[in-house]
Amino acid sequence: MLPIDQLVHELAKLPGIGERTATRLAFFILRQPPEYSASLSKAIAEVKDRVRLCSVCMNLTETDPCPICRDHARDASVICVVEDPSDMLAVERTHSYRGSYHVLHGALSPLDGIGPDDIKIIELLRRLEHGDAREVILATNPNVEGESTALYLTRLIKPIGIKLTRLASGIPVGGDLEYIDASTLSRAFEERREL
Repeated sequence: MLPIDQLVHELAKLPGIGERTATRLAFFILRQPPEYSASLSKAIAEVKDRVRLCSVCMNLTETDPCPICRDHARDASVICVVEDPSDMLAVERTHSYRGSYHVLHGALSPLDGIGPDDIKIIELLRRLEHGDAREVILATNPNVEGESTALYLTRLIKPIGIKLTRLASGIPVGGDLEYIDASTLSRAFEERREL
């Protein structure tokens, strides 16, 4: 295989990158000065060498435990369970949550061959058994996989006796009712709160 074909093949393995985009990226890299490809290679190698999972929350980090788990100003007794590190970053951007996290690194998806042993559920259960958690917030995505994961976790965590909550979902701020899909609107009515 020619080097350019090998590069296209490797780039096409990235999520959301098809062969056409991979080809454009490969030619972009080729047009850059040699320092660019060296810098890109170095950055990829460094991230693979230096970034690992936090032993507490399973987030990606360079230090163990991660800065969030080391932050004593945060409430370690409240654990927000998210599917991916990017979900944790989305919650952090709100600046409204000051608890801890647990990153599952995926969601249950039997059709894709992803079962309980393929995500960080065992680590969460160990943490709950040996820690002082008083609440677990299930912040999985509101899709089939996220809902399945939340239901599965509910069945495992409820018997432990820890308060279990789920992020509300529904109508976005600024949304018009006529444009909201029936499933979202129905859920918004089910999860309405008293004023």
